[in-house]
Amino acid sequence: MKKYHIITLNLLLTAIAFVSCSKTEIKDLYQVPVVIAAPISDAAPLCGAIKGTMLAGKTYNIGCDVVINEKDTVIVQEGVRINFTGKFGIGVKGTFICLGTKEKPNYITFPDITKTDTYGASPNTDPALQGQWIGIIGGATCPLMVIKWTHIEFGGAAMPVTSPLVPIWKSPYPLFFQNPHGVLVLEDSWVYGSTDDPFRIMGGKISVMRNTFEKCGYTGGEAMNSKAGTIGDFAYNLIIGMATNGPKISNNSVMTGVPSSNVRIYNNTIVNCGYRRAAAGRGGSINFEEGAGGMAYNNIIVNCKFGLRVVKNPIADIANLKYGYNFTYADTQAVADNIYPSSGLSVAMTEASVTDFPLPSTFLPAGWLAGQAYTANPIILGANNPQFINGPCPMPAGLNLADISTVGTYNFALKPTSPCIGKAFTGFAPRADVPVSLKYGATEITLPGRDLGAYQTNGTGNQH
Repeated sequence: MKKYHIITLNLLLTAIAFVSCSKTEIKDLYQVPVVIAAPISDAAPLCGAIKGTMLAGKTYNIGCDVVINEKDTVIVQEGVRINFTGKFGIGVKGTFICLGTKEKPNYITFPDITKTDTYGASPNTDPALQGQWIGIIGGATCPLMVIKWTHIEFGGAAMPVTSPLVPIWKSPYPLFFQNPHGVLVLEDSWVYGSTDDPFRIMGGKISVMRNTFEKCGYTGGEAMNSKAGTIGDFAYNLIIGMATNGPKISNNSVMTGVPSSNVRIYNNTIVNCGYRRAAAGRGGSINFEEGAGGMAYNNIIVNCKFGLRVVKNPIADIANLKYGYNFTYADTQAVADNIYPSSGLSVAMTEASVTDFPLPSTFLPAGWLAGQAYTANPIILGANNPQFINGPCPMPAGLNLADISTVGTYNFALKPTSPCIGKAFTGFAPRADVPVSLKYGATEITLPGRDLGAYQTNGTGNQH
């Protein structure tokens, strides 16, 4: 009988503990072969504790909440479809590895729902915003979660008080992680629909690269809401129609002995976000808050309610925060007036960078200081077109900014005549806090690109 080897929780925690060692040592530990002792059967709906391998090409139905216990692992091979039949979720106390491929992506979804992707669809009736199943809820003992080339759809349903997921984490998100010493990789995937944040992380080492986040959050929610000592990279993501922001970085709820939140946010394309969040000063593009630092470079921000927001109360980690080379397009006066949000609306103190596009001096009034409200020179309205191959710039006639919430037939790659080509800043490196591995880490930690935004003219960056 063939012998099988399973990575135990102890081995993974040992790998995490080696953070002071070289990345090669960490990588080698994560590449210990993992073969699960038994395939997971697709003959009946799954319920309760599960472990093993979901086999390529099969469809698995979830008939109640399932849990991956400590020291157990679930690996999902390519071309797998996981269908939830009710408001259930996956509790991950052990390890979860979902390995879709470009040719055969995986789906974690709720079946038989028609996507409502027409312009101006009401959020009150849109099934994407109502929560059809709970989510993938990582516990404090989950050392490793890897999700590649996977569609995560229609999650975020409220947890029943009797759910076994409540002791893991009581709030529902399509994807949740909370181990400050653990590793989360989300790459080349699609997150569609949620009631709140599609992705929340309460500490850990992350690589979030080349994903698409669309139409998430009913009346609130960021593409990534990170807190409590989250460190890593968020790059080459396309974000469209979020209720609040794209990425938000905060150090709220950090534990003793855990590094402060610090995320490098670069080469993302963020489109029409912030219009389902009614609170004054909330909703837009990129937020740094409450003791969080990092970087924000080379991002394209299109018709978002607010530009890059650096909060001063409680203050972000200004000493460890750098930003610039960000490109903003505005079709309306309200958007242009909030490229640098005012403190009166959003307790922001964002300084204008002379490397930003358009050049701040071309639209800001003379003598403007960070945090002051201003009226932008209307000369910039519609004048800074990034020239996507096919995108909502300018806004299609008859539509409101809130009406653009999905990718649909848009193509956010750049035309050869785009002013975003060759304008990016490449004089920094990713944090690269996670191991690189085809299975047990990031496939690739993509370096900063020479073009602004998520799509590079050399074919790298976002592949959707």
